Amino acid sequence: MSASFPTPWGFPPGMDQSELGQIQQQFMQQWQALAQAAAQGELPEIKDRRFADQAWKSSPMHALMAHLYLLSGDAMKQLADAAQVEPEVKDQLRFSVSQWVDAMSPANFLATNPEAQQALIESGGKTLQTGIENFLKDLQKGRITQTDESVFEVGRNLAITPGAVVFQNKYFQLLQYTPTTETVYQRPLLMVPPCINKYYIMDLQPENSLVAYLVSQGFTVFMVSWRNPLPQDTDGIQTATWDDYIEDGILTAIDVARDISSQGKVNVLGFCVGGTMLTTALAVLAARGQEKVSSLTLLATMLDFVDTGALGVFANEPHARIREHSIGTGGLMTGRELASTFSFLRPNELVWNYVVSNYLKGQTPVPFDLLYWNSDSTNLSGPFFTWYFRNAYIENNFKEAGKVKVCGEKVNFGKIDVPAYLLASKEDHIVPWQTAYHSAALLGGEIRFVLGASGHIAGVINPTSKNKRHYWVSDAEVAVTPEQWVDSAREHPGSWWPDHTDWLKASSGRRVKAKKQLGNDQYPVIEDAPGSYVKVRAV
Repeated sequence: MSASFPTPWGFPPGMDQSELGQIQQQFMQQWQALAQAAAQGELPEIKDRRFADQAWKSSPMHALMAHLYLLSGDAMKQLADAAQVEPEVKDQLRFSVSQWVDAMSPANFLATNPEAQQALIESGGKTLQTGIENFLKDLQKGRITQTDESVFEVGRNLAITPGAVVFQNKYFQLLQYTPTTETVYQRPLLMVPPCINKYYIMDLQPENSLVAYLVSQGFTVFMVSWRNPLPQDTDGIQTATWDDYIEDGILTAIDVARDISSQGKVNVLGFCVGGTMLTTALAVLAARGQEKVSSLTLLATMLDFVDTGALGVFANEPHARIREHSIGTGGLMTGRELASTFSFLRPNELVWNYVVSNYLKGQTPVPFDLLYWNSDSTNLSGPFFTWYFRNAYIENNFKEAGKVKVCGEKVNFGKIDVPAYLLASKEDHIVPWQTAYHSAALLGGEIRFVLGASGHIAGVINPTSKNKRHYWVSDAEVAVTPEQWVDSAREHPGSWWPDHTDWLKASSGRRVKAKKQLGNDQYPVIEDAPGSYVKVRAV
């Protein structure tokens, strides 16, 4: 460690001297090569898209600046990698260095961005004026605008699959969607989204709506629409616990869907944290000896939190204690803070890209439904969040059977003995696919594990109409390692959606004549979909 190395020249602690020397020597050699290339007018082309505009290429000074920035940033990341510290500290160091490097890009400042300077001159100062106006508007909103929000509206061109609210309590509204086929499968599908985001990620626009696709395939679909708690609420929602969301949320939704469909069992699907919540609810049912579910689908879900991906940098004991002290007995984890955290996991795409375009160039972001949804954040009950954060991200307690109690029952995922379909995404930075794969081994039923292309959202929302991307399946048992599984997997072109519906049919019973009337006598229609809960904006 660092104590064994002399530091008379300011040698950094926690660093191997020979490795530091190699990094320094490599940096100087590359710097000299760049200086020589610049002097000869032969700087290599930069592939980084931040510097792709012709304004960078046509200005030797700015091109050299971009090269030196990239070179310096790489050297700083190498220093972070070489630090002789604990793995957890190294991850935090890497994250901090990466954030600083991304923030200091010359593209982010008007004084060093030739593209923004050129736009300023050509517009006669208009881009600067508009950029300042955009900045002031975003200051009022408390977030960076990522899309033209005037184009979208929930219930007008987002979340418009026909249906109705057939139940509600202080935690959620339950939507039932109108059949579009003459016959439907007997057993319905209940979908549980994460309460960290709003449900309509699965019902954006008709051409990319997973809900609309499932309805078109003959499934009766129910959707949980979680309530968005606000600071001014006085009904106790700010003290709601994980147990409350399981008992009065998911388990209640299962019973209502069973009653309306006149079925003893229903199929269930959970996405991200919604999948963790859903699986916890099924473990509670298993502990109670109640069989109410015929199949389980988990999309981008962690049960075993062995590797928490990019979010792991925030998962440490001091952070957990701070949250527990501030909101552990009541209060809100704000949607604004959650959204900011997720954005800074990919800062160049979700932060600095918009700083440059919105503020330096005075542009209006292009309309994009996914980014509108991304900006429509939700607040979380403090006790709910802190319990989940500790038991999942800090202590990984779900992995060990019986280590945690939920709703008075010991949680053992191995007792969930129903067929399960697990989808992970190969480039998911929030739920690493290897972690999702390890999670599958905790379940007690027959598993179909599918690996999709792309990331956390695009890997899931991959409509068949686009015929994009691909997915992998394997006959290998889940007990093998993730690397062995992927080596034996077969690639299939297009969306994973048809593969899932083919699998789901086996647990859905025979087809019967569709009922056009939604709800029933006990659970009559309350209002049209998408309901009122989803329209509440976080403040």
